[in-house]
Amino acid sequence: MRERKCLNLTELQTLADPELVGLAQDGDSEAFGELVNRYQNKIYRLARRVTDNQEDAEDVLQESFVRAFRAIGGFKGASKFSTWLYRITVNLAAMKRRAQRYHIESLDEPITTKDGEINRDIRDTGIDPLEALIAKEIRESLDRAISDLSPTNKAVFVLRHIEGLSTEETREILNISIPAVKSRLHRTRLVLQERLMSLAQEQPEAVCLA
Repeated sequence: MRERKCLNLTELQTLADPELVGLAQDGDSEAFGELVNRYQNKIYRLARRVTDNQEDAEDVLQESFVRAFRAIGGFKGASKFSTWLYRITVNLAAMKRRAQRYHIESLDEPITTKDGEINRDIRDTGIDPLEALIAKEIRESLDRAISDLSPTNKAVFVLRHIEGLSTEETREILNISIPAVKSRLHRTRLVLQERLMSLAQEQPEAVCLA
């Protein structure tokens, strides 16, 4: 076992992932906590997109870090920590997706908190109501199109276009070939383009505002 280092939070924040992983493997819970802080938003976004459900995404977020914490002692560093963590998340989210019925969160639905349900506070941004409505319809149409994708295709889309990972990183996370990544991404783009074209035919004004 390496000599334990006593680092404060500010010092932990300056360390690279491999250094934090090494400390976590030596039992430093604060080092692992910094890894959680560093990746929790990205893990939630990925889980939210794949599961299409806020509650499921929160469960996946928590379980991903629990599994990572339990298994980090066996992490050999053959891949980046982020790649390893994304792979855990995709697998858990895909299982949730297959186990739960399809769900789309509406902006009109209340938010459930520990204190009960509260209405969503949609702030007045000064945007024209018609433009806001059309923008919302475009976004919801694209969200539905993404929701209809398989878990793997959604993961490809999120990792490449939302998280900005490379094709190689996406391939490693999903354990598929580079041609498969490119093919799935191409099919996903076609689906979204078709949905936008369909929306444009139904609402020509949306094209002018999009």
